[in-house]
Formats: sequence, C-alpha cells, structure tokens
Amino acid sequence: MRKNKVDIVTLGCSKNLVDSELLIRQLVANGYTVAHDPVSPQGDMVVINTCGFIESAKEESIRMILEFGMAKKNKQIRKLFVMGCLSERYQKELQALIPEVDKFYGKFNWKALLSDLGKTYHQEFASERLLTTPAHYAYLKIAEGCNRTCSFCSIPLITGKYQSKPIEAIEAEVRSLVEQGVKEFQLIAQDLTYYGKDLYQKYSLPELLERISDVEGVEWIRLHYAYPALFPLDVLAIMRERDSICNYLDIALQHSSDAMLKRMRRTISQKETRELLQVIRQEVPGIHLRTTMMVGHPGETEADFTDLLDFVKEMRFERLGAFTYSNEEGTYAYRHYKDDIDPEIKTQRMDRLMAVQEQIAQEIGESKVGQTLKVIIDREEPDFYIGRTEFDSPEVDPEVLIEKKQQLTPGKFYPVKITGTQMFDLYGKVE
Repeated sequence: MRKNKVDIVTLGCSKNLVDSELLIRQLVANGYTVAHDPVSPQGDMVVINTCGFIESAKEESIRMILEFGMAKKNKQIRKLFVMGCLSERYQKELQALIPEVDKFYGKFNWKALLSDLGKTYHQEFASERLLTTPAHYAYLKIAEGCNRTCSFCSIPLITGKYQSKPIEAIEAEVRSLVEQGVKEFQLIAQDLTYYGKDLYQKYSLPELLERISDVEGVEWIRLHYAYPALFPLDVLAIMRERDSICNYLDIALQHSSDAMLKRMRRTISQKETRELLQVIRQEVPGIHLRTTMMVGHPGETEADFTDLLDFVKEMRFERLGAFTYSNEEGTYAYRHYKDDIDPEIKTQRMDRLMAVQEQIAQEIGESKVGQTLKVIIDREEPDFYIGRTEFDSPEVDPEVLIEKKQQLTPGKFYPVKITGTQMFDLYGKVE
C-alpha cells in the first residue's frame, strides 16, 4: 500500500467515466498517483464512482462499496469515498447503511473531495482530464441532464434539467485532446438531439458537428444516445457529407407497440418511428443503427411483445441491446403503474428478443465478408490485433480480429479485408 496513491473505480456509463477522468486530472495536479479500475487495492485511498440507473446497476455499486468497506476494515486501505449517481440519489440512506465510507459525494459536488483532503481544485485544469481509454479515442460529453419525461427513467431525478456545454468549450476540448493524440471521439449525453436548445433556443447538434469535424486531426466522430422524437434531420446531411462523421447512430427506441410507447411517455408513435428510420437510411446510405429496447414495462402484453419482435425482424438493426424494466422509485411508472410482469417473463422476453437480434447480427456480419473496411487498431493480444470499423463503438459493438502476420500499431488505421465471422465479431487481414 502506497501513501498518496488513489484508486478510482468507475461503474456505469461512459458519462461517469468522463467525470472520473476529470477527477483524476485534479488528483494528479495535487501530487497523487492514480490507478483506474485496479484488480485489487493499490493505494491508501479509494474513490468509487457509482451508477444508479436501474436495479442491477445499483446492486453492483452497493456490492463494490461493501467490498472496499471490508478492505478498509481489514486495513488494506485507509480512506474510502463514494461519488456519482447512486450517492446523488441515496446519500442519507447509504451513510446509514455503510458507515465504513468516509464521505459520500453526489454526481456534481465531487470537487469538494479535494478540499476535504486539504487540496486545491485547480480551475485552470477544469476542462482537462487524464484519459482512461486507449490514447487514440475519447468520450466527449456535450451535455448533462435530461428534460424528457419517460415513465421508466430515473436519470432526470439524478441529473436534473438539460444543460448543454457551450460549442466553444467543446471545440476547445476537442483541439486539446487531438494535441494529445486522440483521433476518435464518441459524442455522449443523456440526449444528444436536445443539444443546444437550452443555450441557443434551437437544436444545435448540426452546428456542433460541423465545428468539431472541421478540427484538423479528428478522424472519426460517433454519435451516441439520440432521441427519436423531434430528431434534428439536418444532422443527416452533415453525416453523409463529412467523412470524419461515422455512418453510425445510437438511437434508443425502447419499444415499437403504440400502446407501450404511450405508456412509456415516449411522445412518438410506431408510424413516426418507421418514417424516421426510413429517412435516416435514405439520407445516410450504409448507416449502422444501434438501438436499445426494453421489455417487461408495466402493462406489456404478449401482443405488445410480439409487435416488438416483428418490428426488430423487419427493421434489422445492425446493433441492438435490451434490458428488462426496473421499477425505479420516484419515476412516473413507479408512481402510476403496477410492476405487473413476472421477473421470469421479463427475462424470457429479453432472451427471445436477443436471440432474434443475434441471428440478424450474424447475417449482417456475414454480408461484410469480402469487403475492405477502414479499421482502427485498439490493442494487441497474444494471437490477434483487435480493431474496429466506423460501425463499431468501443466496449459495446463487434470487433475485428486480425492475425498477427505483420506489425500493426494501436491507434493507427489500416485497410482490412474481412475474411470471416464468429458470432458478432469479424476476422480480417490487412490489405
């Protein structure tokens, strides 16, 4: 155990990861050595950045806190701090439940940790962070909060109203990261498509994309977490015309049944969703769509679920994830609906949905065999180099496995001919 060494453990989404990277920069500026997500405690202090989105995420966060609480009891660490979404929502309850934690912070007041340690928050480094990702890509958080009122979602309860980051600040951050060697940016927010409405009184994602795609050195920009209602269609022409904006869009649809969309308070119908998807695919040929679906929301009938299965079969999303409804305290669904779907049925429905998607994904992967695609190399493993195409976001999407027949450099792009598939991943060789 080393004094002045801090372990940061990040749970949940990439938005949390950005917050951890901002904290790491401040800790290093104050003379600390920081390890991110270590296998076992390395420092004398641990900071856990928690997730509180759904029940499984809350359980993982609590399990992690208890685990490090035990490490503190056993004198493996000296101090334990907790921040993030879970403690933003349940700080008083957690303090009573887990007294081993020295202090809990929310999602936005983590700067107080520095003063509690007797250190200084360096305003001059406020927009700087030390990346925990490979050096060639970074997550770029363009906003915080959410103004949507989806029935199932606790995020607005945690993060509050939507707050866009000014375009100038985002552009400056991109330029700084490019100087550090970043080539690929994953744009993230609770809702990308609302960007700018609070600051500029108009949806400003198109202007933001133009500005950051003009920055020299930006090779790939990928869009995550769009909302289908009131989608800013101007984005599509920019995606089509600019090579640095990947033909990739993460747009969570949640369901297809009109009855469920209404109960979920999604403010869009299946007909409108179909029309939007048609326009997206017409305007950006070859685009890969990632979506998320929910099963087991209160009131979901077998007919609603069958509608969802048929919709997914017809739409053939290139990427799809799913999760079961979690009855989150304080949400509209928690207050107005009964959680009436048996947990076993929820799980069965998710398994059935993912079985359908697995077949679709396999067929889409097989259609790429013989094509030569631009691939960025993420890392080297014993038997393969591991890379991704523009259609694949880190951590969540398929990878390209390239046999080690020649020396490749992580962070560089190569033309790779796709030679085969296995499950979701692709095999290839450098042309």
